[in-house]
Amino acid sequence: MKRLFLTIILSIIFSCNSTQLTEQWKNPDIENYSPKKIFIIGLTSNIEAREKFENQIKNQLELRHIESVSSLEFLDPQFRTEMMTKIQFMNLELDLIEAGFDTILFSKVIGVEDKIVYRQNYKKHHETNINFSEDYLKYQDQFYNPNDYNEYQIYNAETTMFCICPNKEHSIVWKGYVSITDPRSIEKTVNEYVNLVIAVLENQKLIDATETTK
Repeated sequence: MKRLFLTIILSIIFSCNSTQLTEQWKNPDIENYSPKKIFIIGLTSNIEAREKFENQIKNQLELRHIESVSSLEFLDPQFRTEMMTKIQFMNLELDLIEAGFDTILFSKVIGVEDKIVYRQNYKKHHETNINFSEDYLKYQDQFYNPNDYNEYQIYNAETTMFCICPNKEHSIVWKGYVSITDPRSIEKTVNEYVNLVIAVLENQKLIDATETTK
C-alpha cells in the first residue's frame, strides 16, 4: 500500500512536467539494492547536455553518500566522442570492476517522434446531428492552414541500472523509459530528467533518500 501511495504521488508530481516516466521494470529478484560506487554515463553527442546530466546525477547520488564518477571523468578523451570496439568495451568493464565500481547507470535516447497538435481541439464539440460536409469543412481549415497547428518532437529516453558486482552476472537491476516533450532548454530538461530518475530510484528502494526527502 505504501509503495502504491508513493507511485501515485510521483505520478502527480511529474504529470505537469515535459519529462515523464512512461514505463519501468525492476528485477523481481531484487527487493533492496545498495550500490557503493556508481559509474554514470549519458550517451549523447551533445557534450554540454552529457556533462550537465552526468554531473547532476553525480551530485544527487553523493548527497545520498554514494560514491559516483561520471564517464567524462573516467574515460580517456578519445572514448568520449568516438565509437568503442568490443574489446575496448570489455577492457572498460574490467577497469570499472578493478576500480571498485559495482553499478553502472546508463542513459540514452532511443527514439524521436514528430508530433502535430491542432491549436483548437474540435473533439470538444459533441454535436450528434453534424453531417459529413460540416465535419469536413471544420477540419479542412486546420489541415490546410499551417498557422493552425504546432509541430513538436518527443524524445524517448531510457535509463538502466546494471549490477557489475565481481563474481556475479552483469544483470539489469532496473530500467525506466522516459518521454521528453519538445525539449528547448538543456538546463530545464536535464533538471527534470535527473529529478525524475532519482525520485523513481528512491521509490524502488534502489538508492537511499536524503534526510530531507524521507
